[in-house]
This record gives sequence, C-alpha cells and structure tokens, in this order.
Amino acid sequence: MSERNAAKVRENGRGGKREGDRRAAAPRGASPVLAVRDVVKTFGAKRAVDGISLDVMPGDIFGFVGHNGAGKTTLIRAIVGVAGFDAGDIRIAGQSVRTDAIACKRVTAYVPDNPDVYEFLTGIQYLDYISDVFEVPSDVRRARIETCADRLGLTPALGDLVSSYSHGMRQKLVLIGALAHSPQLLVLDEPFVGLDPEASFHVKEMLRELAGRGGAVFFSSHVLEVVEKLCNKVAIIKQGTLRACGPVADVVGDESLEDVFLDMIDRDDAAAKTSAVRSAAHGER
Repeated sequence: MSERNAAKVRENGRGGKREGDRRAAAPRGASPVLAVRDVVKTFGAKRAVDGISLDVMPGDIFGFVGHNGAGKTTLIRAIVGVAGFDAGDIRIAGQSVRTDAIACKRVTAYVPDNPDVYEFLTGIQYLDYISDVFEVPSDVRRARIETCADRLGLTPALGDLVSSYSHGMRQKLVLIGALAHSPQLLVLDEPFVGLDPEASFHVKEMLRELAGRGGAVFFSSHVLEVVEKLCNKVAIIKQGTLRACGPVADVVGDESLEDVFLDMIDRDDAAAKTSAVRSAAHGER
C-alpha cells in the first residue's frame, strides 16, 4: 500500500465492499455488449489510441479514466461512430461499427461531455424527435419520458425552448433522450458535469437499473471516487494505451482508485526523468 493511501486509511478508514463488487456477473457464455479489439487512431505522427482492446459485458458499469489528452474521448467517439479509426475493430451487440454502423447505433445511446441540442426546439419536442429517430412507440416514449423527467426534476421545463436551458438542464434533457429507446449500450463522456447532487443521485440509479436489465454502461469521468463506487469494472488509459483494465477490486486492491491512478503517474514521471538523465549522460560521452 502506498504511503498516500496508508494515510487516507488511517484518517478515514475503509470498510465493506464497493458497490460495483456486489454487481452480479454476466451469465456464463454471454457475449460482450461492446468489444473493442486492437483499435488504433492516429493524428499525424501521434497515436491517440494505440492498440486498445476491452470487453464490456451485459450488466457492466464500466469506468474509463485517464488524464486530459490520454485518448478517452477519441476512443469513445470511435465507439459511437462519430469518428473513424485506423485499425482494429469495434463491435456492439455482435455487429461491427465499420460494416453495420446503423445496426450498432440502433442499440446504442451517447451522451457527450458538452451536449449540443437544437435550441429552437422545446424540451419535449427534442425528446419526441429523438424518440422518432429510434422509432419508439408513442405510449412507450411517454411513459419513459415522464418517469425520467420527473426523477430529474425537468418536467416543468419540458415546454420551454432549449435555448433557455442551463448547462445542467441540457445535460438532463440529453440523458432522458438517451434512455428513451432503452439502449443495450449507453456511452457517456463526463456524465455528471453540471448536474446538481440530487440529479447525480438519480442518474446513478438509472445507470444501475439499465445494467440490472442486462444492458451495459461505458463512461469516462475525472471523478475517480464516483467511478470506484459505481462501477464494477474500470480501465485506465495513458498516452493512448491501457495501463490497467479489469474488475475494480482487482485493479484497486487495498488502495483507492485515486491512489492507483496517482501512483501510476508518479512512477511514469520518475521513469521519464531517469530516461532523460541517462540520455543526457550518454550524449555527453
């Protein structure tokens, strides 16, 4: 255990299991909802995503963490079909995003970190539009929209123009739209940014419910405490490569996710400094 984590344990204590540790495993023989295989994405000479592979199974709430510029959003955009990739494959519910993009999008929902919503629509018009795209029957959509909007406290504003919405209200609206067709895979990039504490609580409950129905959640966040408590699996990305991936309990061990992440950065920084010193010494010979 690192000195940083030992101090935290002494101060706060750590008892019981993480919530994600208690989540039921996918049935034996189940296929991944999301399968990423050796994916590479380059920008010029830089490999933003460098051969990443991971599986997200039915029932998973899978956290994806890394520093700014690590490649999180690049991979997420490739998964949801917003951006292409150079090598490898991504499959959603068994279909390749390369060859069956529409089939993949039918069973996927995506909430970006800064949602762009048509400002000339009212909230309910936007949700009806999204429901039309996914061919959600009128009675089904009404029930789902009513339930989610009530839980997130957005019902009174659904008749207002989106242009009048705050960032947090837009985030709630897009989340409701994402759940309208009950996706098999829900992909979110920083989903809790801009949400008030009560809304954050209800969103976490909604993610648990989706996973409990056999769906899967894949989301990135810089709030490592939330990832550790909510997720049953986690991947840590740095400079385009996975540095750790698996059940939260296995990745974290006796430490916290924050300490594992920070210790990893410390080790890498120390290694980089050592390499630089050796290179400089070699050059002076």
